[in-house]
Formats: sequence, C-alpha cells, structure tokens
Amino acid sequence: MTATRRSVSRGWAVRLATAAAMLGLAQGASAADLVISNWDGYMAPDIAETFKAATGLEVEIVNHATNEEIMGKLMASQGKGYDVVFVSSPFAEILNKQGLLAQIDKAAVPNLANLYPEAAALAYDPGTSFAVPYAWGTTGLCYRSDLVDGTPDSWMAMLKPADALKGKITMLATDRWLMGAGLLATGASVNESDPAKIDAAKDLLIEAKKTLLAYDDTTFYSKLVSGEASLVQAWDGWCNYGIAENADIKFVVPSEGSDLWVDTMVVMKNGENTANAMKFLNFVLDAENHAWAAENILYKVPNKAAMESLDPALAQQYPNMGMTPAELTGYELLRDLGDAQKLYSRAVSEIKAAN
Repeated sequence: MTATRRSVSRGWAVRLATAAAMLGLAQGASAADLVISNWDGYMAPDIAETFKAATGLEVEIVNHATNEEIMGKLMASQGKGYDVVFVSSPFAEILNKQGLLAQIDKAAVPNLANLYPEAAALAYDPGTSFAVPYAWGTTGLCYRSDLVDGTPDSWMAMLKPADALKGKITMLATDRWLMGAGLLATGASVNESDPAKIDAAKDLLIEAKKTLLAYDDTTFYSKLVSGEASLVQAWDGWCNYGIAENADIKFVVPSEGSDLWVDTMVVMKNGENTANAMKFLNFVLDAENHAWAAENILYKVPNKAAMESLDPALAQQYPNMGMTPAELTGYELLRDLGDAQKLYSRAVSEIKAAN
C-alpha cells in the first residue's frame, strides 16, 4: 500500500483557497447511488462489488492522494458531488466547523457498536456525531536492529544521532509529524500553539537536518530494507511494510511519547445520497469487512469485533498490531491547530530551506 495518505498539511489553508479558485463551484453529478473518495489502496479493491451484492447500490469510488487534495475539492464544491469521504481527524474537525458534514444517523449504523469504547469517545468527536474512525495508530522510530546499537527509544536518537547513524536517517516530511518529533523531544505538545516552543522545536530540527539522509514520506521502509537507511521516523503501519520484508526491522515509540492519529469516514451534508452513505458506513463497520483493513494494510482498526477476529500470528509478526486501545489513547490525539497551523507551516518552510 503506497498511497500518500499521511501527506497532511503544509500550508493547507493556502492550498485550499487556491484549489477552490481553480476547481469552480461544484463537482459533476454522478449516476451512482453513492460516491466515495478515499486514498488509493485503503479499502478492499472489490468493496464496490461486495457492497452492491449486499445492498443493490452502485458505488463510484474516486481516489485522492492527500488530505489537502480532497479538502480543496470539498471546499470548492461545498461537499457536493461526494457522499462518503475518508480524511484524517484534524480535517474532519475542519469540515465540521465549516458546516459541511452530516450528523451520523446512529439508527442507520448499528455496527457502530463494534467500535472500541475508546474509539467512540475521541476528544475531537465524542459520541461519533460527525466522524466514524476507520484506522488509528501512532508514530515512532522504525529501525534495523542489526545495524543500530541497542534500542533507539528517544527522539534524540534521531535528532542528535550517534556518528554511525549520521546520513542513515530519514524523517517524515509533512508538517504535523516533522514538527511533532521536535516538539516531543523538547517536552512540548504535538498540538503546541506557543510560538516560543514551536521555535525551539524548529531550531532543533534545523540542526538535525545536517545529519539526515532525507525527508521521506513514502519510501522510507524500502530504504530500511535495502540498508540505505538504518533508522527512520515512521507511522506504525508503514513500518510493518518493512518488517514484512526483513525481520530485523523493529518499531518503537520513543520514551518522550508520540501522537495518536485517526483516519475517519465522514458523510457530506450536501451529498445527494446521505441515506446510502450511512449504509456504507455500517457495511464497513461489519467485523469481517473492517478486518480486511487490518489484515491487508497492516494498520490497526478501531473495531473491537474486527480486531478480535484476526489471526494472533499477525500481532506476533507485527508487534505494533497488538497495541491496545488504552495504549493508543495514552498518546496525544492530533487536533486541528486552528490559527497555529500558520506557525507550523512557517517553521517547516524555514527547516526545509535551511542549509
């Protein structure tokens, strides 16, 4: 699975405005009973067929590469042309604040009962009133245990590395995760809004840039497999892609902590098929259907029934698959930054421009 699902945020507000201007007011009407936008490879390839077999409804699926891309389209059309959209939770928050999301019809989605209680009580939407969690996880260090001495259990192992690791490290390029490493390493929040603390993280990251191999959001696990990199910042699920190819690859959450990220399904208020959208949400939340995501994209799903149906061997091969909801919710939930997003965008621009 190589979709750039995590390409979140740098200057997103500017991009949204630009996209809105370029795209015009609305998407074209679809003859389908349901239009879904998701990251490529993020749900079963035959889901349109299986959903039609179960409901008789025709589905049109379109892909988006990044949160920013679909946000631009949604802002331009005010949500028209789409029924169900997959976005990361801070973007679901933004869409809800813009009044673009339908309330989840609980009576039409009885499989919400399959969610872990912790997943139904996340702070951005306690009670799943406007967003249904689809996958969740955390961010940490993914490394070659045969090439790194000991366990690199601090963000400083990446930011102020031993000489042997210099030039063998990659970091995530997108704002929230790049800044997150610096913020956590300096004792700040991943949702920090204090300009002084954001500056301190920026300065640390500029210094760390001198020892990096690359910023990399898509091929970092391949660099680990080949040995080009020894230590990378990684989302837990993507580290699993490396583990699948080399058992010496391990994942660890640094001692300073990490984030909890959540990818969600939302229903557009201005979509033409809201009732069908609720049927789709219920279909995905069926334990067997939702288990597909865990088994195939190797991300944890917040569906208790689905996770309990998995072969225990999966968590043995990929230990981060065994993280409990209590462990995940112990990390800091990524939230919409509001006006502070500008500070992050500016800091990341300065980091990327630094020599």
